[in-house]
Amino acid sequence: MGVLTLGVSSCRSSVPKETLFSGFITVAVDETLFPIINEEVFVFEAMYPMATVVTKSVSEVEAINMLLHDSTRLAVMTRPLTDEEISYLNSRKLFPKSIKMAMDGMAFVINKKNSDSIISVNALKKILSGKVLRWNELFSHSRLGQFSIAYDDRNSSTVRYVQDSIIRDKNLSPRSFAAGSSEAVVKYVKETPNAIGIIGVNWISSEHDSVTREFLNDVQVMRISKEDKATYENSCQPYQYYLYTRQYPFVRVLYLNINDPLGGLPTGFTNFVTSGRGQRIILKAGLLPATMPVNIVNVREEL
Repeated sequence: MGVLTLGVSSCRSSVPKETLFSGFITVAVDETLFPIINEEVFVFEAMYPMATVVTKSVSEVEAINMLLHDSTRLAVMTRPLTDEEISYLNSRKLFPKSIKMAMDGMAFVINKKNSDSIISVNALKKILSGKVLRWNELFSHSRLGQFSIAYDDRNSSTVRYVQDSIIRDKNLSPRSFAAGSSEAVVKYVKETPNAIGIIGVNWISSEHDSVTREFLNDVQVMRISKEDKATYENSCQPYQYYLYTRQYPFVRVLYLNINDPLGGLPTGFTNFVTSGRGQRIILKAGLLPATMPVNIVNVREEL
């Protein structure tokens, strides 16, 4: 599997001519979606050994800039291209597409020792916007002191989603900070009793991924309720079933933003991800496929 995190290149000495199923490409991947895209790449390269797909983990802003400035022809993100971005590429005789790939959500994780793991959407909004700064303002029995809110990167889709879809405000709580990556968020929460971490569901959704299993051993995932008074019965975690029914409140659509006028390897990989085989990988990883029907019958009580 071609994976790029710190600027390494493919170890293959010769690059085959690019077709739908051969050649070499770099794909810009929103850091919150990195695990699922690497699973797709692993299977795709096994099926097509003449293809090398190198994934670069970047912030959402970096991903779109790479697409706009010819550093990649495929950017995997949690939003489609804007009209302005499409117009810019059209002005250069390029005609990109935004293709739905899957749905995931935002997960909120806390320290294993924190007993306050059930929360309402309204209470969470107060925390994220800085309207409340201490745990005991919401949970009178708590002795954890001030909130410490960790997210991955200032330019990430995580921050944009919190601002646009949760608090609907430009300012995050003064108790929030960028940890640098999803892994760093989980590590910080593991070591910090008063912390809340914000990560993409993809980092905790797959039972088959060793990193996911390790993350779930290190932290606990909050149960969130749409009701003002959150209880165990009216709250849920971001399981696949609750994403599907939209009982979990924070769901996102994932997009393959492609600019591949000659229909080469970026198109071949995009076609694979949206095919039945690629969508089954998404389903198995605990996310919701966008282009195939799902039949979810098993609901787990704990991640």
